[in-house]
Amino acid sequence: MTAAQSIARTFARSPLIAVVLYIVVIGGLLATIGVAVTNILDHQRALAQTSDLLDQLQGRRARGAGASSLAREHPGSPFLEGPTVTVAGANLLQRVAAAVSTVGGTVQSSQVDLLGTQAKDGFVGLVVSCEMEQPALQKLLYDLEVGMPFLFVDQLDVQVPQTTALNDTTSGKIRVVLGVSGQWQGGK
Repeated sequence: MTAAQSIARTFARSPLIAVVLYIVVIGGLLATIGVAVTNILDHQRALAQTSDLLDQLQGRRARGAGASSLAREHPGSPFLEGPTVTVAGANLLQRVAAAVSTVGGTVQSSQVDLLGTQAKDGFVGLVVSCEMEQPALQKLLYDLEVGMPFLFVDQLDVQVPQTTALNDTTSGKIRVVLGVSGQWQGGK
């Protein structure tokens, strides 16, 4: 007698075992289908979230109710704009110079870095030397990091004026060397 014959004989004697085994197999198949459907729905949800994030980063759509007020406050593209990298560097310089003058500072010198270490990744760098009152530095950094386009402060050197007992008439301005970078989309 073979194993198949003994199993068939056992099921013929007790149909309850066959019914229980049938229910277990059907339950296993239904559980597998449920896990597969849940997995598909999770992937669709993740894809939708990633798509929304991409739309936000490319400036096609404002982010939620709280962020839409931020988008109204800081309009514009999150990337440096311009048909060439030189124009994008000029836009970066214009944005930083406007932020410095908004807080009451003056730009002493600037240097746009179009061929830096991150240039191949689409980043344009800028080093600016400026003077401003000490409380204005926090406002400047906030404006650069929150506003549009997205800018990154890569370098920050602050020189506080030396005061001596003989020279108490210093202007109180600090000298700031600021390295800022932003991403250019390559004329896309």
